Amino acid sequence: MSTRDSLGAAPVVIAHRGIPGFRLEHTRPSYELAIAEGCDFIEPDVVATRDGHLVVRHENEISISTDVAAHPEFAARRTTKWVDGVPMSGWFTEDFTLAELRTLTVRERLPHLRPQNVSLAGQQQILTFDEVLDVAEQATVSLGRPIGVYVETKHPTYFARLGLDLDDLLIEVLERRGVNVPGCHVVVQSMETANLRSLRGRTPVPLVQLMDRQGAPYDLVAAGDPRSYADLESADQLARIGEYADGIGPNKSQVIARDAKQRLTQETGLVARAHAAGLLVHVWTMRDENNFLPRDHRLGRDKAAHGDAVAEYLRFFDAGVDGVFSDFTPTAVRARQVWRATEREGSRSPAWAAPAWA
Repeated sequence: MSTRDSLGAAPVVIAHRGIPGFRLEHTRPSYELAIAEGCDFIEPDVVATRDGHLVVRHENEISISTDVAAHPEFAARRTTKWVDGVPMSGWFTEDFTLAELRTLTVRERLPHLRPQNVSLAGQQQILTFDEVLDVAEQATVSLGRPIGVYVETKHPTYFARLGLDLDDLLIEVLERRGVNVPGCHVVVQSMETANLRSLRGRTPVPLVQLMDRQGAPYDLVAAGDPRSYADLESADQLARIGEYADGIGPNKSQVIARDAKQRLTQETGLVARAHAAGLLVHVWTMRDENNFLPRDHRLGRDKAAHGDAVAEYLRFFDAGVDGVFSDFTPTAVRARQVWRATEREGSRSPAWAAPAWA
């Protein structure tokens, strides 16, 4: 099966860390609820443990998202490290074995914006990448439709320097699980370029080059390469990305710009350039809270209150994106339904006719 054989019509809905608008991110209930609400993919971020396991956390520093600080037996492991050139203080997954991490429980990372999740603290453990694959496989069987896993390797250059190569660890899991084959419903993404280039010769699964509106891939920084994420938006650089990746995952502001008052303005042309290079475009991250919405889609002044997120999705669907990373799967699914219905009625311009992910 080709990596571009259809799983269903674009735009696809990628459950960003599960459904963190309603459950603690990267937990089993978060992924399971996102699936129940209709997502196409669940998205784990993976980092490494000291004994070489892939665990699912937003960052390798875990004091914000777990109760590690409340464990006196781990107090001496608090430290400061430089991660991708930035100093970070706290506790880090690479200083723990998987068994030790299993003694921790997770908590809400953004309590000021998601107070509804604060009471869920202490109920769930850190998951392994294997366990996320289990969730997707079980759901695929029970629902009779494919649920994909869209995994991000976090800080691959940093971990490689510690002797914990995320690419090696990832391939080991995919091979052992029998899913390092075409059509396996796994996608791999990274904010860096070198590890994706390395993976291209080791796996047939779709690869996605993540991008941001600021900064640069850390592997390029470490190698003295002056290119920034902004540089990667050009037609020639997108063509180079197409040599090793199947798509790009830009910050949504790289697709539709914002003005000085944080209102949506015009499309940047990135989608058209990416499509011309044969790349799909999956934007991140769509969220319902006013804090993350453009000013013209906010309702009220409470940052944690929900604004008119559906209207924002419609702008991006009209811009031709092939998928969205969302913290609120029901909103993404509802917006897609509205967009498809109005598209059929001819009231909207059709999106770029690219096949959906396999």
